[in-house]
Amino acid sequence: MNARSSLHRSLRLPHDLPLESGAVLPRPMIGYETYGELAADGGNAILICHALTGDQYVASTHPLTGKPGWWTRMVGRGRPVDPARHFIICMNVIGGCMGSEGPASPHPDGDGCWGLRFPVITIADMVRAQAAALDALGIGRLLAVVGGSMGGMQALQWAAQYPDRVASVVAIATAARHSAQNIAFHEVGRQAIMADPEWQGGAYTAAGTNPARGLSVARMAAHITYLSEAGLTGKFGRNLQDRAEVGFGFDADFQVESYLRYQGMSFVDRFDANSYLYITRAMDYFDLATAHDGLLAPAFAATSARFCIVSFDSDWLYPTAESRRIVQALVAAGRHVSFVELSSPHGHDSFLLDAPTMNAVVDGFLRSGEGAAA
Repeated sequence: MNARSSLHRSLRLPHDLPLESGAVLPRPMIGYETYGELAADGGNAILICHALTGDQYVASTHPLTGKPGWWTRMVGRGRPVDPARHFIICMNVIGGCMGSEGPASPHPDGDGCWGLRFPVITIADMVRAQAAALDALGIGRLLAVVGGSMGGMQALQWAAQYPDRVASVVAIATAARHSAQNIAFHEVGRQAIMADPEWQGGAYTAAGTNPARGLSVARMAAHITYLSEAGLTGKFGRNLQDRAEVGFGFDADFQVESYLRYQGMSFVDRFDANSYLYITRAMDYFDLATAHDGLLAPAFAATSARFCIVSFDSDWLYPTAESRRIVQALVAAGRHVSFVELSSPHGHDSFLLDAPTMNAVVDGFLRSGEGAAA
């Protein structure tokens, strides 16, 4: 076990994990965190699914950065997902680098880490691993699955893949497929990583190098998609960074440049470059309608779960049109669905920021589900 994986609470699955590609992960490790107490009847379990660059530290201090959990606005005492009422589980996805099996994990044959020998994974594989981990933890049915962005994809996948195990689904700022534009931005990020000489064909750990520059650029490009033009203009405009006039060079003249460089360099301290390749590829492959001849409604035909779909008007990465497509499919499938588009200047990242209206929507939805289950 490497030093990073030893930081995290984890379990090893008691059996091998088959993947959509036909490959098999031999008894993979799953990193996870829990909050609250499981009710005697097991009926208060909520699974939180994280986004691309998130992890299991949804409401607790991150062991590498020392920062608070990434969704303390949603998860915590007095919050919609409350450890006083709920048993909350959040897992690092397979392919990740925070305790779950991924390209930085030791290879089973003892010859270094997986690197690019790690099999390509999908959102369905991530969910299959989560289900197996819940089995190992003695949790059968979930009161709810909640997630934003890639976490929302996992939440939707849960309803389609395990229709009898989920009572409610909350999917925020997400889509049922990755668009051509989404795939294009991810490819720019992957190419930035692979063009870094220190990537070493994916074998940078063995070579003692680190493709930090490539990963930083990938993060910078992706971070732009999480924001909005209005948000960037309001926060930075064309303001200069620590200077009265432009420098006529290629340093960070503008505040927005300095901000993106900071986001890129701080990211490389906590994330693995190969994990970024694998997780973005899993998102690119995501399309719930593929298994149903391009029709989305049949994906939800077997589930009896209630759904809450939330979008933001400034989110151009997963715009409201994608949420409406999900809602229309759920209605066509005869499912109970609540939908709201919220106004925010913060773009895709709105679901991570202070959004009291979103909290009120999710809180009301979860409480109504708890009342129905009582």
